[in-house]
Amino acid sequence: MKTLKDCQKNQKVRVLKLHAPKDLKQRFISLGIMKEAIIEMIESAPGKSTIVVKVGKMTLALRGQEAELIEVKAL
Repeated sequence: MKTLKDCQKNQKVRVLKLHAPKDLKQRFISLGIMKEAIIEMIESAPGKSTIVVKVGKMTLALRGQEAELIEVKAL
């Protein structure tokens, strides 16, 4: 299973599934991170502790632990 944390800089991926608890899943959905959404990896901190992604026109920063809960596939 490939997660958002496994992505490389400037890579675009499609969300396959959210493996998060209900409250965090609702937060992801409110930010546009849901099944079939296209996400572009912009940047990551050393060790990928923080990941910056683009969802639509919005740029977001996610914790590495949160990014591991988002199953994706490369476009």
